[in-house]
Amino acid sequence: MPRSMAPPPSGEFSIRLSKPFTSTPTSKIEIIGEPNRPASIKHTTHVGAQNQTIIVKEGSIDAEDSNELMDLLRPLAGFPSDPDKDIYGLGVRLDLATFEVQWDNGEEVEGGKADPTEENKQTFKDVVESIEALVRQKAKERTS
Repeated sequence: MPRSMAPPPSGEFSIRLSKPFTSTPTSKIEIIGEPNRPASIKHTTHVGAQNQTIIVKEGSIDAEDSNELMDLLRPLAGFPSDPDKDIYGLGVRLDLATFEVQWDNGEEVEGGKADPTEENKQTFKDVVESIEALVRQKAKERTS
């Protein structure tokens, strides 16, 4: 069930993917933009002893990729979620705030918990893999 929160202002969207699902994230991807416009990507990774080394990669995606990503996210509206368990089995938390979809696979849902279908799991996996592929292709390490 989608969240009952107001959509972002001016049609702005925000996509956040973090790993792992249950503890302090060591990998965070953030994509922020507006429909029909380029969007910015930021990937932050914590590595090394006690995750003290931080690697930041940044980039952008063009309007066409941004619109394709929005189309890919739409089916996630209404998918089951669970704040205590990684029900999709990928070890990631995905938080979406678009004009059409406000959803988080780790949120508390009114009315109890439900298990995702195999089709739900595959759709979720496809979305996660698409986001990660965009980051691999478009985000480059920031230099000082």
